[in-house]
Amino acid sequence: MTESNGSAAPDQQQSRDMPDWEKRFRAPRVSLPDWAQDAPDRSLFVSNATGTYELYAWDRATGEQRQVTNRPNGTTDGVLSPDGAWIWWFDDKDGDEFGVWRRQAFTGGEDELAAPGLDASYPAGLALARDGRTAIVGRSTDDEGTTIHVARIGEPPVEIYRHPESAGVGDLSHDGSLIAVEHTEHGDAMHSALRVLRPDGSAVAELDDTKGGTVELGLEVLGFAPVAGDTRLLVGHQRRGRWEPLVWDVATGEETDLSLDLPGDVSAEWYPDGSGLLVAHSHEARSELFRYDLTTHELTRIPTPQGTVSGATARPDGTVEFLWSSAAEPSTVRSTTGDVVLDPPGMKSPGSVPVEDVWVEGPGGRIHALIQKPANHTGGPLPTVFDIHGGPTWHDSDAFAAGPAAWVDHGYAVIRVNYRGSTGYGRAWTDALKHRVGLIELEDIEAVRQWAVSSGLADPARLILTGGSWGGYLTLLGLGTQPDAWALGIAAVPVADYVTAYHDEMEALKALDRTLLGGTPEEVPDRFEASSPLTYVDNVKAPVHISAGVNDPRCPIRQIDNYVQRLAVRGAPHEVYRYDAGHGSLVVEERIKQVRLELDFAARHLNP
Repeated sequence: MTESNGSAAPDQQQSRDMPDWEKRFRAPRVSLPDWAQDAPDRSLFVSNATGTYELYAWDRATGEQRQVTNRPNGTTDGVLSPDGAWIWWFDDKDGDEFGVWRRQAFTGGEDELAAPGLDASYPAGLALARDGRTAIVGRSTDDEGTTIHVARIGEPPVEIYRHPESAGVGDLSHDGSLIAVEHTEHGDAMHSALRVLRPDGSAVAELDDTKGGTVELGLEVLGFAPVAGDTRLLVGHQRRGRWEPLVWDVATGEETDLSLDLPGDVSAEWYPDGSGLLVAHSHEARSELFRYDLTTHELTRIPTPQGTVSGATARPDGTVEFLWSSAAEPSTVRSTTGDVVLDPPGMKSPGSVPVEDVWVEGPGGRIHALIQKPANHTGGPLPTVFDIHGGPTWHDSDAFAAGPAAWVDHGYAVIRVNYRGSTGYGRAWTDALKHRVGLIELEDIEAVRQWAVSSGLADPARLILTGGSWGGYLTLLGLGTQPDAWALGIAAVPVADYVTAYHDEMEALKALDRTLLGGTPEEVPDRFEASSPLTYVDNVKAPVHISAGVNDPRCPIRQIDNYVQRLAVRGAPHEVYRYDAGHGSLVVEERIKQVRLELDFAARHLNP
């Protein structure tokens, strides 16, 4: 066994001597800028320009950009107040996601406690009012469940909502009189219902797509109309088996179903004048944008390149800004004017190879897989990495990712599988993994593995199963339940011992596990045992590399240690890397170190 600790030392190589895979991590990148509703020249974005992901303020009128936060482990959770005067940011400890909101003036200055009187917690949503002094703060703790508070400057916060199940602040109306809350009081953490409250906590309206006490459909808050006196709320629903938007007038109860004729999932947000919707359409691992006119009901496509739009916003002048990438091209913030909106200075990220689509027949239906092969591949089976996404309710797409590109640079084919449980293929596909958690996803991965071998793409003796978070969990579970299928396993921040993970993780994830498995470990012990990698650890034949954050509240370190100890007892080949962060790292050098360790582990064991 090999075990190490610590963080990576800065790499002093000049750019010209640096391999492309490292450049992709080090190249400065930016998020889609958020902008203040009443001061649209003031924006907030995230960048890794200093080597750590931090928040930046951007005054578009002057062009000035200023780093707002500066913490050893980085900061990405920030909100700009509607008047553009304040930046709220979430202050946790070393990535444990448990902390308090602080705020800093947009023009700079000292940070201050944003909501005095509220103890540290996990965040459960935040909405800031236009009056500049009121915030709606959602909190989650293991002891209290979810609480929501009205916090006004100079006054003690007032609790307006409390429930042991998961909930969160969705949005605040333009005039601050209505608060939209997503909740799971019915006990199904995968499908929320909606409640609209007044600031005194009294209920105004309810929208709940449960039927006869059985949760079948989910709802999500997409935002109140950005117009004074307007009581319309944009809502995402699943009534036709996929995500779609509707407009709900919470004052009258009237629902306007948009019935957009688009396959796949559809989301939306308001144009700033409330006259239309910016529609985001996701289908089969790619996405596109439309404008929907609420008066004429006309749907007009907004030109974007083929690939993935991972965020978009409509500006007051009617233009749209969007963050776009493809597997071959790094992300850029673009505008419908044709301009690049925010182009960070410094090193530019090299591109990678395009992704190819493959559909494989599986036990639950057709499975969509995304394939990347080295550019110089001339035929013959390749060492192949099955890079499994987390979530589980997420999906891989035709988007740029430095991790898979690093494997391709080193001669591997990379296959990403949108297994049952993934989003973007309909509600039934997403909900299919209940009760046989992990095992269902692995059936789909196995079907794609068999295709990869039989097609001649993948060398069956050099197959790597890898992933982070839920993908790390599926890696360890796959190594134990399919021990002859995989030559190597690389798991980042995984669930390894499901029962211990349940007892140690944050409350919101406990609720998700109860939904997925149908109860607690004490109520459904057989299901937890069947879905736990620890159950099958003695079957593992392949060498295993595990990386874990010691402050991780999602996949806590104790349950990983339990799994590692079982490997060590029987002398199974494994390596463990622990680092001082939470569920992944926001420090570029740390991430590079982890990828380098993974590449080296594979090279030593597979010799590709």
